[in-house]
Amino acid sequence: MVIPEFETLALTVEQQVATVALNRPDKANSMNAVMWPELQACFEWLDAEPGVRAIVLVGNGRHFCAGLDLAMFSGIKGHSSDPARQAEEFRRNVLRMQDNLSAIEQCRKPVLAAIHNTCIGGGVDLVCCCDMRYATEDAWFAIREIDIGMTADVGTLQRMPKLVADGIVRELAYTGRNMDAEEAREVGFVNRVYPDRATLLREVTEIARSIARKSPLAVRGTKEMIVYARDHSVRDGLNHIATWNAGMLSQVDLMAGVEAQANKRQATFED
Repeated sequence: MVIPEFETLALTVEQQVATVALNRPDKANSMNAVMWPELQACFEWLDAEPGVRAIVLVGNGRHFCAGLDLAMFSGIKGHSSDPARQAEEFRRNVLRMQDNLSAIEQCRKPVLAAIHNTCIGGGVDLVCCCDMRYATEDAWFAIREIDIGMTADVGTLQRMPKLVADGIVRELAYTGRNMDAEEAREVGFVNRVYPDRATLLREVTEIARSIARKSPLAVRGTKEMIVYARDHSVRDGLNHIATWNAGMLSQVDLMAGVEAQANKRQATFED
């Protein structure tokens, strides 16, 4: 396995679990123009790499992610003097950034976000794309776009209402207030809260390793079904899983799992 290198991310793989670290600690891991496409490239590589079965997303340094690097706004007017062409260019840039983050959701492997301290703006967009979120006691979240006079546009307002109650999202988005880790756990945005970053990383990595021990094909199918069910009717979801299992239910994995359960041992599965 040849692990790619990135300017703004640090990627490691151990025991079939990849750790993706936002790696601009001197800038509070703010998301600059380089990080956005690198996130997409990284998660597309992880999706395609058979030796990776689960992924942990972390932030290096004191903060998880301080959101969009405001330096990106310097080019907001675009290259044309025509307002219509400026608007088209702006829209295309936003769609591109949406795709950069959607690569996390579209990655077939489960992505576990391990969040400490600051997670605001684009950081919230980022973790909303993940399968699960875990936090330290000092973590806090804020949809800060409202405070700079804009509507959040790369995913929070579309994904977060599928994760927590609609009224909670509206309050956070309209006010820009902070939501601490305990409240985030209470409303279901994060699964669990840990006392410190070291404990967070240890425990979340162990959860990822427990996932990595399962049938990769079954895990990928499960993620496919959950994301599909979120965006479709129950009837459509039932039809999709029937078709999926008709073609991709592995008899090899099924028999290995049944035999392991009968003998009270851990099954082993092909990548």
